[in-house]
Amino acid sequence: MKRATEVEIWADGACLGNPGPGGWGAILRSPDGREKELSGGEPKTTNNRMELLGVIVALEALKRPVKVVVRSDSQYVVRGMSEWIDGWRRKGWRG
Repeated sequence: MKRATEVEIWADGACLGNPGPGGWGAILRSPDGREKELSGGEPKTTNNRMELLGVIVALEALKRPVKVVVRSDSQYVVRGMSEWIDGWRRKGWRG
């Protein structure tokens, strides 16, 4: 079996109230159709934190370096990865 060279990550998160109880979910999908589902939650959190955590946990689940395509409906996640990450790092955030 050929090993996947690209993985798609579909992630989402939400909470009831802000802060409030929340959860996140992610699906990792390889080109051959294999999927892994991940999920979790916290009793007191924020929506943005749950959106980010879904992606972070999915990335941590990867067992080796591969190309990753992240799919998210969260502008916080999308813009964070594409526009804001350099500024976050300059301010001391570590990924």
